[in-house]
Amino acid sequence: MPGGAPYEGAFPGASPRASACRAGAWCHLLTNPSKSRGRPPKTGGHISTELRINDRIRVPEVRLVGPNGETVGIVPTGEALKLAQEADLDLVEVAPMARPPVCKLMDYGKFKYENAQKAREARRNQTNVIIKEMKLRPKIDAHDYETKKGHVVRFLRAGDKVKITIMFRGREQHRPELGFRLLQRLAEDVTELGFVESAPKQDGRNMIMVLGPHRKKAEAKVELAAEKQTRMAERAADEAAEREERTAHNSGHAVAQKKARGRSENLDPEIEA
Repeated sequence: MPGGAPYEGAFPGASPRASACRAGAWCHLLTNPSKSRGRPPKTGGHISTELRINDRIRVPEVRLVGPNGETVGIVPTGEALKLAQEADLDLVEVAPMARPPVCKLMDYGKFKYENAQKAREARRNQTNVIIKEMKLRPKIDAHDYETKKGHVVRFLRAGDKVKITIMFRGREQHRPELGFRLLQRLAEDVTELGFVESAPKQDGRNMIMVLGPHRKKAEAKVELAAEKQTRMAERAADEAAEREERTAHNSGHAVAQKKARGRSENLDPEIEA
């Protein structure tokens, strides 16, 4: 627009420059109506994953399946709704993409409850493979090695993978065979519980090896739970035996004291017993 002249009379009482700025802002709002209220433009709405039931089924006819899985055939939707009402059940659209859609007579509330229970059970039984990490030095002493090996054994028994990292420092970087021999020794010590999933390889200043468990996570979890129950039962039995032994000892000691005391003697001879 040349010279801004068209905007001089657009806003009475304002300078040409202010009129041009306001007119420009007004045009911007007209071309971008979504920004006039300070919110982004509308996008697609929420897609419902719920199955359509009863009156929400608007197709003229459906392929009906009975409550026990028997095929009834293609029937008008109104007749299918009538059959559902007579059986005190719901008409549920189980295959909406079919032509015609497949509907089944069922108790929809019970169906949703059973599906929720199955999903909860599946989440409970779901196992996530966790990679634990253990770091060692090439010149580790015997005590520290046994401690680290104990941690690796515990991880493998729990069904987790273990990443073993040998850290080289200074001149140790020129002796990679030290780390290789240490990894081989550790793999041989835990061969009953795990295997070498990833062979030792140099990674900069470190050497890495991955050990995998022989048993799956779920199996290891079940066995650890059984061992825990066994230990708890043994501990309870030991505590009960110790308590009985203590009770018997205290009762026997009390009887022995009572027999040893006998009849009390008077210290004053003038007082008759």
